[in-house]
Amino acid sequence: MPFIRAEDATQNYDVIIVGSGAGGGQMAFTLTLAGIKCLMLEAGRGYDPVAETPMFQRRDQAPLLGSSTPDKEFGFLDATVDGGWQMPAEPYTQASDKPEQQFWWWRARMMGGRTNHWGRISLRNGPYDFKPKSRDGLGLDWPVDYEDVEPYYTKVEQLIGVYGSNEGLENTPNSPEGVLQPPPKARAGELLAQKHGKTLGIPIIPIHRAVLTQKLDADRLPAVLFPGNAWAQKIVGDSMRARAACFWATPCGRGCSTGANYQSTTVHLPPALATGNLDIVANAHVREVLVGNNGKARGVLFVDKTTGQDVQVNANAVVLAASSGETVRIMLNSKSTLFPDGIANGSGLVGKYIMDTVGTSLQGQIPALENLPPYNEDGAGGSHFYAPWWLYQQAQALGFPRGYHIEMGATRGMPGGGNPLPDDLGNGAYGSRYKQEARRYYGSFMGFACRGEMIPNDNCFAELDNNVSDAWGIPVLKWHWQWAEHEQRMCDHAELTFRELIETMGGTVRSVTNGRNRIEPGGKIIHEVGGAIMGTAAATSVCNGYNQTWEVPNLFLVDGTPFPSNADKNPTLTIMALAWRAGDYLVDQSRRGLL
Repeated sequence: MPFIRAEDATQNYDVIIVGSGAGGGQMAFTLTLAGIKCLMLEAGRGYDPVAETPMFQRRDQAPLLGSSTPDKEFGFLDATVDGGWQMPAEPYTQASDKPEQQFWWWRARMMGGRTNHWGRISLRNGPYDFKPKSRDGLGLDWPVDYEDVEPYYTKVEQLIGVYGSNEGLENTPNSPEGVLQPPPKARAGELLAQKHGKTLGIPIIPIHRAVLTQKLDADRLPAVLFPGNAWAQKIVGDSMRARAACFWATPCGRGCSTGANYQSTTVHLPPALATGNLDIVANAHVREVLVGNNGKARGVLFVDKTTGQDVQVNANAVVLAASSGETVRIMLNSKSTLFPDGIANGSGLVGKYIMDTVGTSLQGQIPALENLPPYNEDGAGGSHFYAPWWLYQQAQALGFPRGYHIEMGATRGMPGGGNPLPDDLGNGAYGSRYKQEARRYYGSFMGFACRGEMIPNDNCFAELDNNVSDAWGIPVLKWHWQWAEHEQRMCDHAELTFRELIETMGGTVRSVTNGRNRIEPGGKIIHEVGGAIMGTAAATSVCNGYNQTWEVPNLFLVDGTPFPSNADKNPTLTIMALAWRAGDYLVDQSRRGLL
């Protein structure tokens, strides 16, 4: 993937895009195919999944059998080549020394950002999710409706390729006919959970994930996405033809050299570069957005991490897509006489209402899955089935206002590090009996995870810590965090549900929790959104419904920062849909001379 040196980014660009992940990649795709000249700045190093992905290596070929280490929390073969929850050169601080009031901030410092690493679960927000306050009086409504975003959900699904099914369930939107790719078959554990879930009223259905189960229709889809634009159709068609259908070669978290799963580096950036309208600078750590005397953004100041020198680049508009926390950090550090508290922060809301996904989990051992014959159940690198929230009409009886979906894992996949036979089940076995017991129990463990909606609250925010700086002298973020009672109750309900499901399947619960410690720390699910919310007025929000900041009309935020709520649906698909919508709006405003 071609890059330019920092010192060669000398022209005046139409748009500077900070960040190369889902939002930044989508914005680059949309703008460059509209003829807009863009410069992309990525704080991490360059990364080429075609050349660097260890797709055909077994876990036993990796150090420690691929197990996690302090430098690689998700295992040696995880695609994240730099970054994590702790980065010595880029620290962050906590406002509290209490573990339950601390935020775990994950950063991926590499080209493509978190799109190289994520689970690729691609769920649409439903109509309820855009107007939650109107339903129960809590939190904040979005300034857009599902109908406003729906066409962009469809376009993103057609571009990146999403498998799944339409089930017509409440607040779980269908995609138009023919948009979704066929889902892979359920694994044995998923089938067993689906069977017994029915007796409990839990709908377990194919999940939506950004993995190709068949080749994209490169002869038809480009014309659907870019009607009347033969130039864009050819570029997008060529990019689609370069992607293969998944053949279960490796876990998706390693990256994909064949382009079968969605990564910004294989889906968004190649066609954007093919237009000739995109320059990319890697190792570009942004200090601040620069503001002109007219109150508009005029460029960006960044540190070239290869030389340690500051570099200024200029543009007619700036797009921040660096992840919610990093975008907030950049905005708060972008101080001027016009914006003494940070750019576009006249409302004082930059950094406020940070959210993550509510998470907890439980594992069980299922005798019905014992002694199964050896077979390859790796599948499409992640979940095949899940349970969407099914109790929308029972919030009052449940004692918490919003819901969660259930993700599950039960496979006879390729073994890795760790003990294949827990000590209590081995009962002192060794030698040939140990092997026999390991074969008996392997694949009989099943885990269930809650992924729930968090309602924004005043106790969850980020601010600058002016007493601590990163390696380049930039003030870092200080995190404040506190889960609310309704999120604790949601986890209580989830644990009871998982226990009931495991026992209905004939299994026994193996993992234990300690009361209210069952909820995962803030940030642990790596779904942070919010921090510069969108709304209907400048006094009560930072952005309008097009991700455009109220006070700086040529500054757009297209990561999760503008989210005013965080539904139980994983946020990446919505980030991309809103970014495409914002990109179309930016192009229109630019052509009309309004930026």
